[in-house]
Order: sequence, then C-alpha cells, then structure tokens
Amino acid sequence: MSDVLDRFLRYCAVPSQSNPLTADDVPSTASQLDMANVVARDLRELGAQDVTVTPSAYVTAHWPASAGAEGMPALGLCCHLDTAWQTYGDPVRPQVRRYEGGTLAIGRGRDGREVSISPDTNPQLEHMVGWDLVTSDGTSLLGGDDKAGIAMVVSLLARLRKDPALPHPRLAVAFVPDEEVGHGAALLDLREFGAGFGYTIDGGPLGEFCYETFNAAEAKVRASGTSVHTGTAKGVMVNASEAIMRFHAMIPAQERPEYTEGHEGFYYLERMEGNCEEARADYIIRDHDQAKVESRKDVMRRAVDLVNQTYGGRREVLTIQIEDQYHNLADVVTRPEHRHLIENARTAYAKAGQEMRCVPMRGGTDGSQLSFRGFACANLSACYYNAHGVREFVPVPELEAMVDVLQELAALYARPQAGTR
Repeated sequence: MSDVLDRFLRYCAVPSQSNPLTADDVPSTASQLDMANVVARDLRELGAQDVTVTPSAYVTAHWPASAGAEGMPALGLCCHLDTAWQTYGDPVRPQVRRYEGGTLAIGRGRDGREVSISPDTNPQLEHMVGWDLVTSDGTSLLGGDDKAGIAMVVSLLARLRKDPALPHPRLAVAFVPDEEVGHGAALLDLREFGAGFGYTIDGGPLGEFCYETFNAAEAKVRASGTSVHTGTAKGVMVNASEAIMRFHAMIPAQERPEYTEGHEGFYYLERMEGNCEEARADYIIRDHDQAKVESRKDVMRRAVDLVNQTYGGRREVLTIQIEDQYHNLADVVTRPEHRHLIENARTAYAKAGQEMRCVPMRGGTDGSQLSFRGFACANLSACYYNAHGVREFVPVPELEAMVDVLQELAALYARPQAGTR
C-alpha cells in the first residue's frame, strides 16, 4: 500500500462532518478537532516545523526550503478538514475495490438497498478498468472531499523528508475546518501562515484546475404567522408556512441547481421548516457574475414584498436577510502578477503526464475567501468523484499521481517567478 493511500484510508475513517445548524461555533462539530489532532500528529512525526492546532481546529505548519531555494517566497497549500453534512458521515468504513468494468456494487445503504457505481452515471469509469478504487461501504460518504487532498499534502512532505534534495521553497500548509458550511479559512492567520500565494487541493478528477468560482450569498427568509383555531380562522389566520410557499413559488423554477450547468447561476433551497405560527427557509444564491448575484438578490427581495402585499399590509409577514459568503477568485488569480499560479499548474500536470483542464467551479473553495484576503489561491485536483454522497469514490492511481504533481509544482517554485516577491 502506498504512503498516500494508507494516509487517505486512515483519514477517511475519522468522522469530521461540519454542521450548518451549529455553524456559529468554530468548529461547528467537535469531531473536526479530532481530525485536526490526527493530522497534526502526522505532521509532527514527519518533522514539520511550527505545527499548531488552534481551539478552532486550524492546523498550520511549515516545511523548510531545499538547499538553494531558501530565498524563494513560500508556497502555501491548503485543504479542509470537514466533510459534507448532506448525507451520513459517521461511521465511515473506507475500502479498496478493484474495478473490473460494468457496475460495481460497493455495499448496501442504511435502507438495505444495494449501492453501486457504473459507467451509466460515471462514464469516466470506462478508462479505470483494472484500477483500485477507494469507496465507502455504501452506508456513508467517503470523505475524499477533502481528505484526499489532506493525504496528498502530508504525503508530499513525507516524500520531501525521504529525499531532501528534491527542490522546493519553504512550504506553508494549512488544514482548516467548516469549509462545507461556508466558513473555511476565514480565521486563518495569514501573517503567521507566511505565504502570499498558493493552492487549495480540493478539486475533482485528476487534471482539473480551477481559477474561477461562483460568487456566493445566502438568504434567510423568515415568516411570522397568526395561529388560531381553524374553525374561526377566516380573516384572522396568517399561515407562516403558506407564506413561505408563496415566496418559493415566485423564485424562477428553471434556475435551480438541477436545471443549470457551466456558467449558469441558480437559487437553491437548502432547508425549510415551519408551522402556522412561524416558518423559515434558507437559500443560497450562486453565479460567476457578481452583477447577476445582485440581480438575484433583488428578485428575492421583490418576492418578499409581493407576498407581504397579499396580506393587505396588515403587518410584515415575511422578512429576508441576505449576506455575501465569498466571491469569484478569478478576479484575483487572473491578475498579471498571479498568472504563474495557472501556468505552473499546467506545467506541473504536464510533467506528471497529465493534461490540465480548466473548469469553472460550480461552488467555492477556501481559495475564494483567501484570494480576497491577500493570499492568491487557485484550486488543484483532489481526485474525488460523486462528492457529498454515498457513491463517492477516489481512484488510487489518480490519488498517487497527484502527489507527483505536487512535487513537480513545488520544484517550479524553487526558482524565481515573475511577479512574486
């Protein structure tokens, strides 16, 4: 078993889901601190410098430059510790399965039904015949998003320890909590981190590269109703749940995630609950164009006004609160002084025998926040497929190849870059 595969299996077995309902606390779940301590222990065993775990579950460390590269700017690498909250994530039982073609049954779900992957839903499997794949046992997600990235970065450091002659600048590594609930690297101390640019390792299949993300906002709609006995409700009752439903009906149905792709933005109803007296609905707004995000915000505000008008202006039944979450990192990464992030990634993939494919991410990464805080940050492959679900898998050859890519990338930054200092 390769070093990176061994680490990946160990990391996946540590539950560390985040929780949007407790996201006011950082970390939102205690298990993320457990995961932080596991990673920090591995870093210390390798001999990383300045290994720190904060009470908020941020892990940071440094790795010294190779001989001759001490004067080069530090290269930052960042991954997130948490896994998605949308499905089961505890316990996680990772397994390595040989793919021989056709449909691969990985286990049974918690409802007893068979869970499988096939070329019908993942055509990429056609070129993976004979490969080992890492999956869960079907009862939970795997956690490749982003524990594959963590395993790759730590395995890179293990490789540099084994062969100190491999060229690389000083490396600054960070492993952060709560990316899946929109918090991510918000509390990362960039001065202590000590790097002005770098990469997240949090993308999909090998060869993918992202310097373009959504602009993001969240909208919280709240309804306040009047509950009375249904027998005497006429002219008195105001049903809060009905008000939320009226609002939702005004949001363009064709602009939901299940009907959009590429650069098309959307509105997404994350959750809703309520009764006659009170109800709530939480939405996210996404678009690569910030002007379109602002337009979507206006659509939602007007919908609130229209619903309130249907109640005759007796009182404000609906309220809405909208807050920005992150912005398109392309606004930073495509600046001339940061173009090296794109070109060096392309070269590193090529040196490892892979063609880079630039994809507009239909989401965000920690780099979306970091880039606007002064740490220019693009996104590399973590080689997971079917993220956020029980059919998630990571091909072992891609997992291993990505460590080669990181080694090549570090070597490129062991020499001067245009625009860096």
